[in-house]
Amino acid sequence: MLASLGVLGAAGVCAQDGAARNRALYLQRGDEREARLLEGAGREKPVHLYTSLNTKDAAPLTEAFEKKTGIKVVVWRASSEKVLQRAVTEARAGRHAVDVLETNSPEMEAMYREKLLAEFFSPQFRDLAPAAFPKHRHYVADRFSFFVVGYNTDLVRPDQVPASYQDLLHPRFAGRIGIEAGDIDWFGAMVKFMGEDKGLAYFARLADSRPQIRSGHSLLGELLASGEVPITATIHNHNIERLAQQGAPVRWKALAPTFGRPNAIALAARAANPHGALLFADFVLSTQGQTILRERNRVPASLAVPTPLNRFAYEMIDPVITLDEFEKWEGLWSRLFLKGQKPKRDEA
Repeated sequence: MLASLGVLGAAGVCAQDGAARNRALYLQRGDEREARLLEGAGREKPVHLYTSLNTKDAAPLTEAFEKKTGIKVVVWRASSEKVLQRAVTEARAGRHAVDVLETNSPEMEAMYREKLLAEFFSPQFRDLAPAAFPKHRHYVADRFSFFVVGYNTDLVRPDQVPASYQDLLHPRFAGRIGIEAGDIDWFGAMVKFMGEDKGLAYFARLADSRPQIRSGHSLLGELLASGEVPITATIHNHNIERLAQQGAPVRWKALAPTFGRPNAIALAARAANPHGALLFADFVLSTQGQTILRERNRVPASLAVPTPLNRFAYEMIDPVITLDEFEKWEGLWSRLFLKGQKPKRDEA
């Protein structure tokens, strides 16, 4: 037992030393910063990225980075929940395989609480929206997902398009509104904004209007385009934009308040390839990387990359809703919209 404790203690000290070295590296600045990082990355192995960004959107990023720097990126793609589970499981087992993480902010916040992430600096920070940064700065948003109203232009006339959330309660929309089954964090944010009594009363009325509950924002967008669902209360505007560019009769509108969910990038505190990891984060947050995300109809966090997908006032959903209050909001949501069943959260 004492020998085992001694081995574990030594391993812990080594891990702490590695984390301290990485922390100093991650926070460095100066004119020679990029040259030093490239030199260091040349002595390292490929960068390992865990992400929930779908493969068709992640591949252009990693390919452009590899072409620019010569640094290979090994990608493991899974849901945000599985990214969190794998990172935590490996760290607790003393395996530090991941270098960079890119996923939803609630899972990032959970990894921050597990002390898996390290604060870092990037010269690209100067171009990012203020909403990209949590107070502790152990992860930084590289893209946003905004919750908006979507509608089929063949089925909803311009004068019928809602100007407020109250307009969704109009009798003309009874039985015609689509809602994504897993948008619990949006629901919690809306109720908190309205005030709990008024907010719950509003959503009770919305539930009474017999909305069509569907799983998946992409599916909801397809149903909107086909006309099966004329209007949606919760959909991501990048889903609608992609369909509109393909010729579908769909548009979106941001109502006040508009809530967004950050999708963030972070560096592993004990990354085995820290130079390459930091260079990859720099690239994703750069104008080139953010432009690639925009071209994939994602909403870039950089203000240097203009997009019509963020030209409105918005607030970010507090990850506390998902991490600390989830059972409360899930229970209320399930009773209102899902007949007591548990939903599966969609990330598309």
